[in-house]
Amino acid sequence: MQAPLSLDTPVNELHRYQVARLGQKLSARLAQALSSTTRTKGSAEVVLEDLLCYLPMRYEDRSNLARIRDLQPGMEASLELYVQVAGGYQVRNKRSFRQQLYIFEISATDREHTGRPVMVWTFLSGPHAKQIIANYTRRFERGVRFVAFGKWEWDKRRATYSLKLNKPDEIEVLPISSQADADESEEHDVRSDSVEHDFQSDPALAGIHVGRRVPVYRKLGDIRPKHLREILHGSLRALNDNAIPETLPLDLRKRNALIGREEALRQIHFPSETASLDQYEDARSPAHVRLIFEDFFWLAFGLLLKRGERIKEPKGAHIKIDQPMKMRIASVLPFKLTAAQRRVVVEIFKDMQSDAPMNRLLQGDVGSGKTIVAMIAMLAAMENGYQTALMAPTEILAEQHARNIKRMLAKTPYRVKLLTGSLRSAEKRRLHADLAAGEIQACIGTQALIQETVAFNQLGLVIIDEQHRFGVLQRAQLRARGLNPDVLVMTATPIPRSLAMTVYGDLDVSVIDEMPPGRTPVETKVFGDNPEDRKAVKKTIERELNAGRQVYVVYPLVEESEKMDLKDATQRYEYLRDKVFPRLSVGLVHGRMKPSEKEDVMRRFIAGEIRILVSTTVIEVGVDVPNASVMIVEHAERFGLSQLHQLRGRVGRGAEKSYCLLLTSDKKTSIAEERLGMMEKTTDGFVIAEKDMELRGPGELLGTRQSGLPEFRVGNLVRDIQILQMARNEAERYLTKQERSAETRKMIERIREDPRFGLAAIG
Repeated sequence: MQAPLSLDTPVNELHRYQVARLGQKLSARLAQALSSTTRTKGSAEVVLEDLLCYLPMRYEDRSNLARIRDLQPGMEASLELYVQVAGGYQVRNKRSFRQQLYIFEISATDREHTGRPVMVWTFLSGPHAKQIIANYTRRFERGVRFVAFGKWEWDKRRATYSLKLNKPDEIEVLPISSQADADESEEHDVRSDSVEHDFQSDPALAGIHVGRRVPVYRKLGDIRPKHLREILHGSLRALNDNAIPETLPLDLRKRNALIGREEALRQIHFPSETASLDQYEDARSPAHVRLIFEDFFWLAFGLLLKRGERIKEPKGAHIKIDQPMKMRIASVLPFKLTAAQRRVVVEIFKDMQSDAPMNRLLQGDVGSGKTIVAMIAMLAAMENGYQTALMAPTEILAEQHARNIKRMLAKTPYRVKLLTGSLRSAEKRRLHADLAAGEIQACIGTQALIQETVAFNQLGLVIIDEQHRFGVLQRAQLRARGLNPDVLVMTATPIPRSLAMTVYGDLDVSVIDEMPPGRTPVETKVFGDNPEDRKAVKKTIERELNAGRQVYVVYPLVEESEKMDLKDATQRYEYLRDKVFPRLSVGLVHGRMKPSEKEDVMRRFIAGEIRILVSTTVIEVGVDVPNASVMIVEHAERFGLSQLHQLRGRVGRGAEKSYCLLLTSDKKTSIAEERLGMMEKTTDGFVIAEKDMELRGPGELLGTRQSGLPEFRVGNLVRDIQILQMARNEAERYLTKQERSAETRKMIERIREDPRFGLAAIG
C-alpha cells in the first residue's frame, strides 16, 4: 500500500501520486533541477518540502474579470470570452531568421460584446510551434469558453485594439471541450520544454492560471513556469489536512502573531482573494512573515544553543586582572586608547576572568587599532603565566604583527617569537622546543602554528586575525593546542549587524567604531576612461612620487584575457616599468606567484626599495606601508564596495594626506555607479558594508565557503532585519533557565537532528 503524500516524499516519486501530469521522467528532471537551486537539508535526496520552498518571484492579479467595453489602452486585464474562430500562421522573424515564429490568435466575444469580436493573440516559437498551432486550433473550437490575461494595446495589423498575451500560459480553457484535452500521455513528459500543454484543461487545475491571484515562478530547469504552478497546486491539493507538521510552539506564534505553517505554505503559493498583493510583493504577507521568521528562528536557536554549550565547557586558564596589573599594562602602551578601545578592553577582560572560555569577535575598521587591543589581551594572559598565540593569514601580516608587538613589549620580560613556514628547519626545531618548554610567552605566526610538531606548554589565549580567511578546522586546531583557551578573533572587514547576528551568532561581538586621533581621511575620487582624467591621475602620481612617497596600482586580472576587455596587471606592469616610470623601481605581485616570490616583493615594497607596486587584490588585507599615499584601482566598477574599501585601507596609514583614485571604463552599470558614488561619499566601513550587502548580497560580501554563511529559503538578511531580531529574541527566551521546559527540550532535540545547524555554526 502506498504511503500518503508528505513533506518527506521524494520529488522524483511525485508521479506516483498523479500530480499535475507528472510522469516518471519529468519527476526525475524536476528533482535534479531543484537540487541545483535550493538547499536540500544536507542530503542528496530532494523532497516535497524543498519544492514547496521554491517560492514565486512575483504575483499577478488576474482575479477581476473585466468587460471589453471597460478596457483602456495599456491596461492589463483578465477577460472571460467565447471562441468564434481560432488559428495560427507563420510570420517573418526579425529577431532571428533561423528560428520560426508563429502567431496564434482567437477571434472571440463576451456575453455583453456587440459589433466586431476582440482578437486574442500570442507568439509561439521553437521546433514544435507548427504542431502546437494545429493542436491549439483544434482545442479552441467555436463556442469554447476560456479566460485570457493580457494587455489591451493597439494592433497595427488590423488598426484596432486587441488583447496581447505576453506568454502563452496566460490563457486557460475553462470546460473540457473534448476527450483529447483530458489525455495525459508521456508526450507531455518528454516535451516539457515545448508549450504543447499550455492550454490543457484539466478539471483539477481549472482556474489556477487566470481569474485569480496568480503566482509567477522562475523557470526551473526545463520545467516551464505554468507547469510548475500546476505541479505546486497539485502537490498542495494532494496533501491531506495536518500533513504539514507545525514546527513552532503555539505560545510563540501567539506572541508574534504568526499564522500556522500549513496555512503559510498554502497561502504563499496561492493567495486568497482578499489578500493584499502589495504585502505579497514586499514579502510582508502573513505567509511570508511566518516562513521568514521560521528560517531565522531555527538558525538563531541553534547558534545560541552552541554558545550555551560552550559557556558550560571547563576552562583551563584561570585569569585574574587587578588594578596593579592594569597599571603595568598601561605603562607599556605607546599612546592613550580611544574610548572605543577602552570599552572593548573592558569587555575582553570580563570574558577572560569568567569561568567559561572567551569566544569573542573583534570588529574594527582599517586603522582603528585592533592590534593594540589584541596586545593588551596577550599581556593580561602572560601576566597570569600563560602563553599566547596570534595567527595571521600571510607571512607578511604575521611579520608585521611580530615586529610591532616586539617593539611595544621590548621593556617587558616577555619573549615574542615569529613562527612561519619559511623558517629554516633548525630554527623551527629550536622554536618548537622553546614553545613546549614554556620559554616563549607570545608566538605570532601563520598556519605553521597548527602543524603537528607544534606544542605549547600552557596556551591560555588564542588570537586569530582576519579570521574569515581561515577555515573552521584550522581555527579549531589552534584552539585544541591550549587549555580550552580564551579565543579572540579579529576582522578588518566591517560586517553588517544582520550578518554578524547570523554568521557569528555563537560569538560575543565587540566593535571598535572610532578612529585614533590624528588620522587624515583618505580622499577618494572617481575618474573615467578619457585623456583628461588620465592626465589628472598621472599628475597626482608624479607629485606624490616626487615627494618621496609610494604608490599602489591594482588591476582585476593577472594576465590578458580574450573573454574580457580589461587591463591586466602583467602587461600594465611592463608598460609602467618600461615606458612611464623607467627611472623608478616598479614591482609586480599577484596570486599566481610562488609564496616566496610574493613575500620578497612585498618586503622590498615595505622597505621602500619598490616605489610603485602593481598588483591584483592580493594586497587587499593587512599590508601596512605608512609611506604609501596613493591607491589606484583600474576597472573599479568590477570590484565590490567592501573590496574597494579594503584596498583604500592600504593607504592613509601615515601622517601625510593620501588618495584613492578609482578608474573606470565606459561600461559601468547603474549599480556600479552607485557603488563608486558611495566610495566618494564616506570612509565609514560599516556604512559601506551595509550598502555592499544591499547591492550584492551577503554571500558576495564574505564568501559562503569561508564564512559558513547559512542559506535561507525565504529570509533575506537585508530586507528582513527586524524579523531576524524578533526571531533571535525568541530563541534567547527559550534558552534562558526560566523558560527551559519540555517544549524547549523537544526544540533542542529537533535542532540537533538538523544538518543546517552544523553548517551554520562557526567554531
